[in-house]
Amino acid sequence: MCGSKIVKRNGQRNGKQRFKCYTCGHQFSGGTRINNRDLWHQYSFGKQTLSQLALEFGVSKKTIQRRLDTFKIEIKSASPRKIVLLIDTSYWGRRFGVMLFKDALSGENIYWQYVKHETNQLYLEGYNYLVKQGFIILGIVCDGRKGLFQLFGKTPVQMCQFHQVAIVTRYLTRNPKTIASKELRTHCLLLVRTDGESFAGGLESWYSRWKDYLNERTVDNNTGKSRFTHKKLRSAYNSLKRNLPYLFTWYDHIELQIPNTTNAIDGCFADLKNKLRCHNGLSDKRKQKFIDGFFLGILG
Repeated sequence: MCGSKIVKRNGQRNGKQRFKCYTCGHQFSGGTRINNRDLWHQYSFGKQTLSQLALEFGVSKKTIQRRLDTFKIEIKSASPRKIVLLIDTSYWGRRFGVMLFKDALSGENIYWQYVKHETNQLYLEGYNYLVKQGFIILGIVCDGRKGLFQLFGKTPVQMCQFHQVAIVTRYLTRNPKTIASKELRTHCLLLVRTDGESFAGGLESWYSRWKDYLNERTVDNNTGKSRFTHKKLRSAYNSLKRNLPYLFTWYDHIELQIPNTTNAIDGCFADLKNKLRCHNGLSDKRKQKFIDGFFLGILG
């Protein structure tokens, strides 16, 4: 081909721009035409890094970043209807988190807000916002955050059973040493396979058998003060006893189709973090844009 710089566009073929040299008539292909929406799809859902995209499209990383920055994420409000809310918050670092309200019935991410700290007041504000938008909230599924269960008036609240198992496991470990601890953890694992009445009866039976052991106290020879000998076992039991009214809400209101766990929202956060891990170092503004696109399911 001649060295002439005078060329003209001559259509496209296979997504690539076609050019023709005025001087010698030689035709050739330029770089692949970049569609910002497709680019965003590959970047966010395809987990392509800036370097990989720059190599694929034959441009610089700065060009790729500029294109991604110009792609607009349009946040549309979900349609008001009957929903069952899964609520939770996930963090990146200490001061950047996102609080998500997800509909368990449709799988749609209904509402989210960016937070520095997870508070019950923020959950209540999100709940009230959705009610004002016209949503009818049939039930709520959440973790065992203290004080959260009582916030939502008469709306049925289900505590995630897997979170309850995790709390007991944290106190007793996966391999408890004492017989009492082994029996309590074994009973706790029945949560997902039994009904509320049977579980409550089994828990009461365990307490009757181990009450004296649970209330044993040890005297500190230095201070003369006593403390409970099996503190972690007491904490595990008290957690089950305290949360028992919220562990089988799904069973008591089976017609509402309330899940017994927050698995759907936990899985959503896990997938999001897995994709964001490919793009370490994003500013908070770009991270928010990425999360917005992910929650909206923008696939291009």
